[in-house]
Amino acid sequence: MTETVISTDWLDRSVLIVAPELIGCTLVRQLSNGQQLRGKIVEVEAYQEGDPACHAYRKQTKRNQIMFGSAGYVYVYLIYGIYHCLNFVTDQAEFPSAVLIRALELNPVTLASIPLKPKEKPERVAAGPGKLCQAMQIDLALYGTKLASGQPMWLESRSADWQVGLDTGKIELVQTTRIGLTQGLDLPWRWYIKGCKAVSKW
Repeated sequence: MTETVISTDWLDRSVLIVAPELIGCTLVRQLSNGQQLRGKIVEVEAYQEGDPACHAYRKQTKRNQIMFGSAGYVYVYLIYGIYHCLNFVTDQAEFPSAVLIRALELNPVTLASIPLKPKEKPERVAAGPGKLCQAMQIDLALYGTKLASGQPMWLESRSADWQVGLDTGKIELVQTTRIGLTQGLDLPWRWYIKGCKAVSKW
């Protein structure tokens, strides 16, 4: 089976369903020169209305307004003034929710195009929200763009082999609490691939 581009309709569901189903899908970043960077999603977190850790918890602002729109759009924000974080808007309009992409396993061609830092392990290049945005050249300029073929970014479905691995137990997903928060600490809305070296933190 050939991987297919994921439609915005697929993302128009509860973030708690979409988030774990994004694991194993491929993020494609198309640069302005036509080069494509690719990475398999290996770790995610979910955020939605009513969640005290969600950016849209209190009210709609200029920063979070994309979360109140339709599913299938990109929400990028800056943390600590230097690191970008990539999110995909899910669910119906006016019900703010998004999936934070926490880590990618880069494909060999993409990895070969990225200069490694001293002592940096290749499998750790995109192990964390800020690191993956650096590796995939994602910044605030992509805020509000649509996830679709021909756009700067889109998603492709899990491969048939990967899905078989998950169905047969060769690949396992771990569900646990989210990382680096001061609120919503008890919500088990983080998922990652067990034993994957590209995950940000076990």
